[in-house]
Amino acid sequence: MLQPKRVKYRKVQRGRRKGKATAGNSVDHGDYGLKAMGTCWLTARQIESGRVTITRHLRRGGKVWVRVFPDRSVSKKPAETRMGGGKASVDHWVAVVKPGKILFEVAGAERSQILEAMRLASHKLPIPTKIVPRDRLAALAGSG
Repeated sequence: MLQPKRVKYRKVQRGRRKGKATAGNSVDHGDYGLKAMGTCWLTARQIESGRVTITRHLRRGGKVWVRVFPDRSVSKKPAETRMGGGKASVDHWVAVVKPGKILFEVAGAERSQILEAMRLASHKLPIPTKIVPRDRLAALAGSG
């Protein structure tokens, strides 16, 4: 599962999840992308589950890009533990996802196959998503 090799600080504060995604909000690598329409903390297990679903459906055909990385630690106290005693140890890793963020990208397979793979992967995620094609005009304008 995905997690950072090293982090500057082991435990992070919760922060706020407001606003829209400003980075990673366009399909850059593949032909189609799976776009987040809501806000959430996407766990490493959920990301891996979506990735496995897409690659299995494409049967090793096509290329998959995972555009999110779980770089934020979440701490959790054991069950039936009294309050206090400091912050708990790191339990799992999450990626902060805001509306508009592209989660997965796929290229190199038939359109119908890609759309079905993305649909199946969207069922593994805790937020509503949308399948978006690559905007060829924006890609050409950005490179020029």
